[in-house]
Amino acid sequence: MLYYGAGWLVRGSSTLARDMGLTPMVVGLTVVAFGTSTPELVVSLVSAAKGKSMIALGNVVGSNICNIALVLGLTAVFQPVVTSRIVFTRDIPIMLAICAFLLLLSFNSMIGRVEGAVLFCGLIAYTWFNYKVAVHVDRATPASAGSASPSGGLVEKRWGQCLMIAGGTVAIVIGADLVVDAAVSVMSALGVNEKFVGLTVVALGTSVPELATSVVAAIKKEMDISLGNLVGSNVFNLLGVIGATAMVKPIVIPGGFIGSGLAVDYLVMMAISALLWLLMKRDLTITRKEGLILLGVYVAHVSFLILAS
Repeated sequence: MLYYGAGWLVRGSSTLARDMGLTPMVVGLTVVAFGTSTPELVVSLVSAAKGKSMIALGNVVGSNICNIALVLGLTAVFQPVVTSRIVFTRDIPIMLAICAFLLLLSFNSMIGRVEGAVLFCGLIAYTWFNYKVAVHVDRATPASAGSASPSGGLVEKRWGQCLMIAGGTVAIVIGADLVVDAAVSVMSALGVNEKFVGLTVVALGTSVPELATSVVAAIKKEMDISLGNLVGSNVFNLLGVIGATAMVKPIVIPGGFIGSGLAVDYLVMMAISALLWLLMKRDLTITRKEGLILLGVYVAHVSFLILAS
């Protein structure tokens, strides 16, 4: 339900946005990027509302690790991923800076409503900046107008667009509720903590849209899904998902930021992001060999979590 719901939401809202005059590039940077991250947002909100704040926080950290180490690694194994220099010089450093800022915010073992509002305002600023850049690029290169149509085809009728948006939203909300309930059941059955479930099972579940889309694109050698989209999704998770969740209900870290081990998970997320930057430094490409390195890092990370739990 998370996978299909996200797909319906992206197709419906992308076509509606284009009909309203937004160019494909702007749609890709805003509607599509946010649509594929909706599962993380809704799952975290539902988790926080049910008093499972560590599932919400673990979901974001785990999804960000999953997007780079698993999704990008697996994609590069099928087809080397080439990206633009601006992602290397701007977007990845911004992602690393946000990770460091979130690390500082979490030291008191709580992310309150004010801190959540600061993070969410950061997302608004980041989106506005990308929107301005995209509009400028589109005006400079009109030939790009047809290069970023949403996957799965367009929905021509306005009622069809609204129906797809509504259906996708409902599917994601129901799917998120089922994921959280199932995660709590897994947690009880295996005797593991909320953080472990959020970092592994829930994170992988909410990353299914990115994983499926990227791997299928790699198999078809249609690398329209760039590294920038995954980095943008991570930025949305850090600013939008944690920000919105904390505004709805402050995120409390049981056992403390250090005692819970969450500080180590933050550092792993930052280390994998820095590794991505180092791998791209030479030729802005993630090769098959480097994809295997990222996959190995993900397997090592999950193995460590299992042993530690």
